[in-house]
Amino acid sequence: MLALVAPAAAQETATARGAVLRGLDTFNGHVTDMEVAAGQSVQFGRLNIVLRECRYPAGNPAGDAYASLEISQQGREGVIFSGWMIASSPALSAMEHPRYDVWVLRCTTD
Repeated sequence: MLALVAPAAAQETATARGAVLRGLDTFNGHVTDMEVAAGQSVQFGRLNIVLRECRYPAGNPAGDAYASLEISQQGREGVIFSGWMIASSPALSAMEHPRYDVWVLRCTTD
């Protein structure tokens, strides 16, 4: 017996003006919340974090945030993370670093 399954409908998203990120310095346990505008960067410890874009479910700014980030480290060549992080599943696309953790909390709309 063959069952036909309809494809999942893609969720419509809206683009936010920025995002709130959380950083953890695992050496000293210090947690920092950072607000960054899309296209801008913020420093966290030795990291430079650029927010390329933040999206959320259309009509639900408090919904699950998806942020496109590019992270580099002072004194180290190249980018150490480039991709999308999802607020509800931070481990799905996590930055691998021995000292710092960074994840997305939410998009900012105003």
